[in-house]
Amino acid sequence: MKYECVICGTSDLDKDTLGVNKKLLGKKTTSFYCMDCLADYLGCTVADLLEKIQEFKDEGCTLFI
Repeated sequence: MKYECVICGTSDLDKDTLGVNKKLLGKKTTSFYCMDCLADYLGCTVADLLEKIQEFKDEGCTLFI
């Protein structure tokens, strides 16, 4: 299944983008943001999100396998 950003319509979001959406917005979320729109929504930078994704991976979070 392909997912697209609910704000800008960017399609085919990658698994890390979907994972960070679920991790930060809740596992049951059904509306996904691309990295740029998620950063805007959360008031941070894409670099901040990428850093968090790496931290979650290092912790063994199953959303990023």
